[in-house]
Amino acid sequence: MKLKGKVAVITGSSRGMGKLVALEMTKEGAKVVINGTTPKPVDEVVREIQASGGQAVASYDSVVTMEGGQRIIRTAIDNFGRIDVLVNNAAVTRDRLLIKMTEEDWDSVISVDLKGVFTCTKAAIGYMIEQRYGRIINVASASGRSGNIGQANYSAAKAGVIAFTKTCAKELGRYNITVNVVSPSHKTRMYDNIPEEVFKKIVASRALGRMSEPREIPPMFIFIASDEASYITGQIIGVDGGLFL
Repeated sequence: MKLKGKVAVITGSSRGMGKLVALEMTKEGAKVVINGTTPKPVDEVVREIQASGGQAVASYDSVVTMEGGQRIIRTAIDNFGRIDVLVNNAAVTRDRLLIKMTEEDWDSVISVDLKGVFTCTKAAIGYMIEQRYGRIINVASASGRSGNIGQANYSAAKAGVIAFTKTCAKELGRYNITVNVVSPSHKTRMYDNIPEEVFKKIVASRALGRMSEPREIPPMFIFIASDEASYITGQIIGVDGGLFL
């Protein structure tokens, strides 16, 4: 019960890794806000948590506007009275080679993957500063650290998240607020456009020869969100077996 009594907001938590992190946090005692812009999967996750005895509420707001970010955080305040943990997980991809990338491809990814981190963080830190406590966990990827063909928009956004994290850590540390990046490499829907035989060759040629499994990711989030990690801030934590795609 590392997060007993804590309140966590996880953006983009109606499916994928965000959902796994939310489920694990409730097992560790946290009350959670499940966020996503499609109500049905959000409601399904909320019901799953409630059926197992956990506490969860839904948020359908988008992270791309300041008003949306504020409403997401207010959902935690209105229902649970505080916010202790913010996981900025919401992300989209619009993969194209740069020569074919459109302004819409660029703007849509930057809006969700980078601006969305800002809107929710900005909305949360006032409460965290007042209570002199907070854990902010942003999500990057290998693309943000080393680049990736066809992902100029996504790579730029995730690299921006890393720089944003380091600056926030310097500004907010005095208030007992830690800000870190978890940077996983595991196969998600974002890799569905890569042919399987090509994907296997890429993975086999790198580092330990495998990506992390989705189930291996949430424990790192739990640790970084807990009081045990109070001495860790401004860090990029790779959960990837040393694998850089």
